[in-house]
Amino acid sequence: MLAQEIKITDTLHIIEISYLRTGAILIENGNILSHMAIVAREFKKPCIIGIDNLTKILKDGDLVEVDADTGIVRILKSSLIS
Repeated sequence: MLAQEIKITDTLHIIEISYLRTGAILIENGNILSHMAIVAREFKKPCIIGIDNLTKILKDGDLVEVDADTGIVRILKSSLIS
């Protein structure tokens, strides 16, 4: 898949339409029955939920690879932004 923007958040209560226009969705808190997980499945968007310390580890501009089938997120290149 080509590089696309990935949305990252700690938790999500209201679905923003921008989340449905991304390559993948990563969420720090929640589970497979969370609202975003259900919506992501309906729109066939890769989504990983329940990633500890996600918002502390990943920063704007990081290049990551997301394998939603296995639940693995790899940091390919860390951004210089801190």
